[in-house]
Amino acid sequence: MSDPSPGDRPAIEISEDDYPEMEAVAAIQRGLHAFNQEMGGPYDREPVTVLARDAGGEVRGGLLGLTYWNWLFIDWLWMATELRGGGFGGELLERAEAIARSRGCTHAYTDTFSFQAPGFWSRHGYAEFGRLEGMPPGHSRIWFQKTL
Repeated sequence: MSDPSPGDRPAIEISEDDYPEMEAVAAIQRGLHAFNQEMGGPYDREPVTVLARDAGGEVRGGLLGLTYWNWLFIDWLWMATELRGGGFGGELLERAEAIARSRGCTHAYTDTFSFQAPGFWSRHGYAEFGRLEGMPPGHSRIWFQKTL
């Protein structure tokens, strides 16, 4: 199929917007979600949130993610510096994976940076499947996946 000739195109104004209105952002999100579901089927996106709180109730770590299309996407995993290495991150991850399995998920994926903790993901059964060198300069962005 060839591109339409300039005379066949609808009148559309292309503009830049450093501070788009929420409705503009929502229109883009709705449009892409609708297309994704048309092509890949309904994905019933559900959030996954697992928190680590201290005795005073303050959040000292947590995991934020989504389940959809039988996958768990781990978007954020963070622990306060003084709690790292104590096994809490692994507990958060195990809880998130259990939630995902209960929703019928069979796989999980995430991305991290080389200066974060890529070894953490490997220790928990995740395998690297992609890497961008020099993002940010001097480091890498790394993608991991796991069969649940």
